[in-house]
Formats: sequence, structure tokens, C-alpha cells
Amino acid sequence: MFNRMLRQVRRIPRGKVATYGDVASAAGFPGSARQVAWALHQSSGLPWHRVVGSGGKILLAGEAGFEQRMRLEGEGVRFHGLRIDMKEHHHSFFPRKRSSRKKKIR
Repeated sequence: MFNRMLRQVRRIPRGKVATYGDVASAAGFPGSARQVAWALHQSSGLPWHRVVGSGGKILLAGEAGFEQRMRLEGEGVRFHGLRIDMKEHHHSFFPRKRSSRKKKIR
């Protein structure tokens, strides 16, 4: 379980973020956001700072939260107060489906 979650964390590109819930769902374990945090805590060498709470909020306290924010800002991630601009920086593990409808030509 943890290995699958950590594999998804490695997929998050520089300058993007995903929520703990996004990572859990992409790994095939929807509803297991807490386990993502446990997996990250037990690992090393991963872009852990790219995983945030729902709505783009940093959930780590103290120096760890400050370090996470500094790392993200160093990658160009913008904040609105205490939250990340998720419209711009959210990483989707699942590509959007394109509409198959053709536009009418007048």
C-alpha cells in the first residue's frame, strides 16, 4: 500500500501539488489520506513538500510547515494567504477527458 502511494508522490511534477486524498485515490486507496501521511513520514528522498491538505493548505506545524512553504515557493508555487492557488498548481493524476462533440460551423 505505502509503496503504491509513494510511487504516486514521485509523479507530482515540480511547481505542482496534490492533496493527500489525491495521492491515496491515484494509488487505488480512496479515503486513505492519513496513510499517505504515514507513508511520507517513513520515507526519504521524495518530493514530500508537494503533498498538501485539501484546499491547498499546509498541514505541517512549525518549522516543517515553514520549510514546506519555502520549498514550494522556490518551485514557483503561489499562495493566497495560507493556501496554495490550486487552480494553477493542482496536479491531476488522471487526465481530463475531452469532449467528443464537434463544434457547429456556421
